[in-house]
Formats: sequence, C-alpha cells, structure tokens
Amino acid sequence: MSKEKSGISAFQKYLTVWVILCMVIGVGIGKFLPQIPAFLNRFEYARVSIPMAILIWVMIYPMMMKVDFRSIKNVGRNPKGLFVTWIVNWLVKPFTMYGIASLFFFTVFKAFITPDLATEYLAGAVLLGAAPCTAMVFVWSSLTKGDPAYTVVQVATNDLIILVAFVPIVKFLLGVSNVSVPWDTLILSVVLFVVIPLAGGILTRLIVTKRRGKEYFETVFVKKFDGATTLGLLLTLVLIFSFQGNVILENPLHIVLIAVPLILQTFLIFAIAYLACWLLKLPHTIAAPAGMIGASNFFELAVAVAVALFGTTSPAALATTVGVLTEVPVMLLLVRIANKTQGLFSAK
Repeated sequence: MSKEKSGISAFQKYLTVWVILCMVIGVGIGKFLPQIPAFLNRFEYARVSIPMAILIWVMIYPMMMKVDFRSIKNVGRNPKGLFVTWIVNWLVKPFTMYGIASLFFFTVFKAFITPDLATEYLAGAVLLGAAPCTAMVFVWSSLTKGDPAYTVVQVATNDLIILVAFVPIVKFLLGVSNVSVPWDTLILSVVLFVVIPLAGGILTRLIVTKRRGKEYFETVFVKKFDGATTLGLLLTLVLIFSFQGNVILENPLHIVLIAVPLILQTFLIFAIAYLACWLLKLPHTIAAPAGMIGASNFFELAVAVAVALFGTTSPAALATTVGVLTEVPVMLLLVRIANKTQGLFSAK
C-alpha cells in the first residue's frame, strides 16, 4: 500500500471539533425534533438499526479497501513488532480497559453514576477496548514517519484477528460484568460491520487493481471515497447524538466522567507497546505505529456493536461515542511524544 500523505487532513486534524458540532446538532434534533429519531428508530432488524448500519457501511467500506492483505506474506519480516502488536491489542488492552473503566465507574465516580449506568458505560468501554484501530493508524504512522509497509502488515493481521477474537473477548468481559449479550446479535454485528465490508473491500481492490492497475487504485480510486467516509462518520454521530439528546442534557457531566478512563487507558496502552518495542530494540519506524494501533480504537465497530446490542439511545452507545470525541486530540499528543522520543530508538 502506498504511503499516506505526510500531513493530516483538515478534517482529521479537527475531528474533535466536528464531533462537538455533530453533538450539538444531534442533541438539538433530539430536543426540538424528537419525531425524527423516533421515526428512524422504527427501522431495525434483529436489534440492528438499518439506518445506522447503512451509514456505518459507508464509513467502514472505504477503510477496508485501503488494506492490502497480500502484505501478510511479509509477516516474517521483523516479527517482534508484530508480536508486540498482537499481545498488547488482544491479551492486554481489553482487560486493562475493563479494569480501569470498572475502577472509575463503580468506585471513583460512584457518587455521580448509578450502578445501572456504570454497567452500561463499562460495556461501551469494553467494546472500545476490544477493537484496535484499523484506519486512522495509517495517519498516525505517517505523522511519526512509521514504516508504511510494516504498518499495513500490522493492520491487516489485526483485522483478521478481529474476526475470531472480538466476539469471545467481548462476550467474556461483558459476562463478567453481568451484562446479558446474545451471541447471535454479537456475531451478526461482526458479520455486518467487519466481514461484509472487509469482503467488499478485498473484492473491490482485486477487481479494480486487475482492470486499472495498483497505482490507479491507490492514487485515484480510493481517494474518491474519502468524502463518503467523512459523510458517513458525521451523519452517524448526528444520528447517535439525536438519540442520546435527553441523556446528554440531563447528565452533561457524564461526558467528562466517561472520557477520563478512556483517556487514561489510551496513554497506558501506548506506553506498554512503545516501551516493549524499546526494550526489544526495535526501530522507531516500527515502535511508533505499534503504540498507535493499541492506543487508538476501531470506534466505528464499537459504536455499531453498541447500537446493535443495547440500542441507539443506550448509555453504552454514548460511551463508545465519547471514544470518538477523545480520540484525535489524545492521539495527536501521543504523536508528539513519539516524535520527541525518536532518538531513544535504534535507527536500523
């Protein structure tokens, strides 16, 4: 896969501003035009919101096209970096998220959050923790001068692991939290929001590359969908916040309370992966993306599954949406940290 632009786009740089704007618009719709979310809520199948599913497909499908799974043949190239990515993302991150979120929602913030709300906020946090980033990582990798080819391998293998690990990890951790999660809905969510767009992205990549060539696909074709991804994300956020309008207006403090453990988790996971790469004497071009993949989240998947499992108006869906709100400013700070500490790493 070709390297991403060295700079971050205006949309990506100000994503938090866009999310806040979407929150204001969505809450306004929920407050003053409640008939709109009420009407859209009528369209669902197997507890999955059809309008939400369409928007999430629009958002995720272009991301899946960007991942060249043929790069997996290079999996043996410097495998230590891959081991760090896999171990941190799947054996550490979901469980530290569960522990940190539990501590804050049930103990530290006990005076502000009821046990029922704490349980649902925890569920949303778990969904974020079990979904490592697959798209924005290319931006973070580029900003830290990461090895683009190696980043593709890290992301591609993560996408494959999601197919088999996401459901059992989420089911286990939510079961520990006494949250009832139907297997069929959870599996359906992964099929709808990972398998289908992943298969569509692979098929599209193969067909277009075969007809027009790899250079055309990566420099022209994929770029055509950038606007669709942006539009899908923004409309999804407006829709979620319109469903969450009353909850936010009644409990604005909760946005901050949810953000605290999510931000702490982000710094912790980055530190674990980044320091592990340093101890293994890996080059900065591998260490920085490894830290970024674990620190950031596949929030599109987390939001989709939260909506499917708990509903568009659920506190769990709100918690995953707060993950979107905190993602960019925190990740940009980590990019600065990674760049300033580049001299500590091997240059090989």
